[in-house]
Amino acid sequence: MSEEIEARTAEQLAQDYSAMGDSVSLITSIIAAEADEDSQDTVERNVQHLELMVAKDDWGDEDMTAVGAAISSGNEYVA
Repeated sequence: MSEEIEARTAEQLAQDYSAMGDSVSLITSIIAAEADEDSQDTVERNVQHLELMVAKDDWGDEDMTAVGAAISSGNEYVA
């Protein structure tokens, strides 16, 4: 039995895109600051969030440049 995935509304898309921007900002600010174990965990969780969200196929023409850069730099940071 397959589940139908309900399409996100324009409002949901905007909220998700805004949340992704918050993750990008958080990753960027943590990388610029002193590193500690908690910071690395936070970056790792936010990178995972971004990877899940950017994989969704209903973004339309949203610019994912900053998201891609945050994923790359976040993955380098936690490596």
